[in-house]
Amino acid sequence: MTVVDQSTGDDMATRAGFVALVGAPNAGKSTLLNQLVGQKVSIVSPKVQTTRARVVGILMEGRSQIILVDTPGIFMPKRRLEKAMVDAAWAGQEEADRTVLLVDAERGIGEDTDRILKRLEQRGRPIWVALNKVDLVRKEALLELAARLDAYACVDQIFMISALKGHGVADLRKAMADAVPGSPWLYPEDQVSEMPSRLLASEITREKLFLRLHQELPYSLTVETEKWTERKDGSVRIDQIVYVSRAGHKPIVLGKGGRTMRQIGQSAREELSELLGRPVHLFLFVKVRERWLDDPARYREMGLDFPRG
Repeated sequence: MTVVDQSTGDDMATRAGFVALVGAPNAGKSTLLNQLVGQKVSIVSPKVQTTRARVVGILMEGRSQIILVDTPGIFMPKRRLEKAMVDAAWAGQEEADRTVLLVDAERGIGEDTDRILKRLEQRGRPIWVALNKVDLVRKEALLELAARLDAYACVDQIFMISALKGHGVADLRKAMADAVPGSPWLYPEDQVSEMPSRLLASEITREKLFLRLHQELPYSLTVETEKWTERKDGSVRIDQIVYVSRAGHKPIVLGKGGRTMRQIGQSAREELSELLGRPVHLFLFVKVRERWLDDPARYREMGLDFPRG
C-alpha cells in the first residue's frame, strides 16, 4: 500500500507488523503496553500473573502501524489455568515479527528470565531486550546486567527504559516502527486495541478486585460481562458476574454489608466511564462456580485455549 501526501505529492510507504512483549511475571509488560499506546488497554497490578490472555494494543508511529501483543508472564506452570497462560505467551511470540523481552533491572536475570532466554536461543530468532526500571538501579549495575544479557546469542539489541515513567520508550517506539515490514495498515488508524469492549470491561473490574483484595483471595476468580445494554440517553448499563471457585470466597469479595463490592464497583465504574467517554451503570454479582477452572467455556471467555490433560 502506498499513501500519497496530498500536500506535497510525495509517496510514503506504509508499514505494519506484530511485536510481542514477553517476559517473566510482573516484569512490566502491561505497563509498557499502556505507555506505548498512550492509554489503558491492559490491566496492571502489583500481583504477578495479572495478564491471563494475549492483549493486543495498536499504535501509530509515523507511517508505521505497530500491533503490540502483551502476553502473560512466562513461568513454570503447575495448574491448568497457568499452563493455558504460558501457552498463550509462547503462541504470541511465535506469531510476531519482532519479540521484545522485558527484564526487571531490579530483579536481574532470575530463573524464569534465564529459562525464557535459553528457549529463545533454541528457536534461533533474534530478540530485543527492554531493560525496565532502569531509574531504580545504579549505572554500574545496569552496565553489568546489560553485558550479561548481551552474552545470550539471541539478544540483538538492548533498550534501557522505565515503562512507568516513559524514559527511553520513544526510542523503543521508533525502533519498532523501523523494524516492522512494509505492509498496508491492518487496522483503522484511530483504533488502539483489538480487545472487545465487553472483555475490556471485565478486565477492568478484575484489576480492581486484585488491587482491593490484596492477599486475601487466591487467583481463582474471574469476571464475565453478562449483559451490555445501550441506553437511550447515551449511557451504558453493564452487568457483570464475579465467579469464585469456593463458597468461602464469596463473603471475602462482598465484604461486610457488601462494602468491599461497592468500593470495587465504584472504582471500576469510574474508570470505565472515563475510558468509554460516557456514563456507565455497573452492576456486579458474585456467584460460586466451583469447577470453573476446568470449564473450557470460561477459557474461551478469557481468550485462552483450554489445555487438555
